Amino acid sequence: ATPEGSEEGPLTIPDASMSPDATKPSHWCSVAYWEHRTRVGRLYAVYDQAVSIFYDLPQGSGFCLGQLNLEQRSESVRRTRSKIGFGILLSKEPDGVWAYNRGEHPIFVNSPTLDAPGGRALVVRKVPPGYSIKVFDFERSGLLQHGPEPDAADGPYDPNSVRISFAKGWGPCYSRQFITSCPCWLEILLNNHR
Repeated sequence: ATPEGSEEGPLTIPDASMSPDATKPSHWCSVAYWEHRTRVGRLYAVYDQAVSIFYDLPQGSGFCLGQLNLEQRSESVRRTRSKIGFGILLSKEPDGVWAYNRGEHPIFVNSPTLDAPGGRALVVRKVPPGYSIKVFDFERSGLLQHGPEPDAADGPYDPNSVRISFAKGWGPCYSRQFITSCPCWLEILLNNHR
């Protein structure tokens, strides 16, 4: 400690509220792209209220899956990648997160808020081209936080994530039991409830 009246004055702490990181808005979700069991590319952080996730570059911007490279690709992955096309529009709305299928083939969706309360079976919804679905319900998610975790035979359970497969379904009604058997799929990791 310095004696009173010294030239040094009080210790000042920098104001962290003015740092560049403090003014930058936080991302509301991150998107991971997978081919079977392999994640391709880095996590894509989403800051805007809506993001396009597509294969070919459209007019505008978003997450272009066609630009992600992988050394070895199976024929089933190549065929499915060619079906992604305009892909999906993912948007954060006041009531939850919505996915609009902009492609020419169905997408398949699984989310903790789509499952039946207390249900034991995995629920995978098929969304035809031109249709949308609320893939994550904020209010319902708050209620689920207090319930028991379901048995997740295909890996860790995350109550704040959504899985979307392009063109291929999975689950009890399909030959592919787990999403990791699907050629091309997305994992949407929601940041707002973490």
